[in-house]
Amino acid sequence: MEHIQTEEKFNEVIQSEEPVIIKFFADWCPDCKRMDMFIGEVLEEFNNYKWYEVNSDEVKGLAEKYEVMGIPSILIFQNGEKKAHQHSAYTKSPESVTEFLHQQLG
Repeated sequence: MEHIQTEEKFNEVIQSEEPVIIKFFADWCPDCKRMDMFIGEVLEEFNNYKWYEVNSDEVKGLAEKYEVMGIPSILIFQNGEKKAHQHSAYTKSPESVTEFLHQQLG
């Protein structure tokens, strides 16, 4: 999972013609640490997509701009548009994240 550190890089990444998956997180977030324990399995299953992560404390304003009210959140972008968003309440298990990705990506 590639770490995005600037808004410019984020804007470049989301212009992809293929769907890209972006995880919003923060270092202080206990649910984010829990997700880190299982996200590797999900990455393997969806390894045909590019994965990125954004620390919402590092890159100010992105979370607000894309309505990320809770973390961790998983967003899918394509051609500069947000296509799907799984809010923090639904990212607590590998099953819920996998189900969301299957629904959105096929």
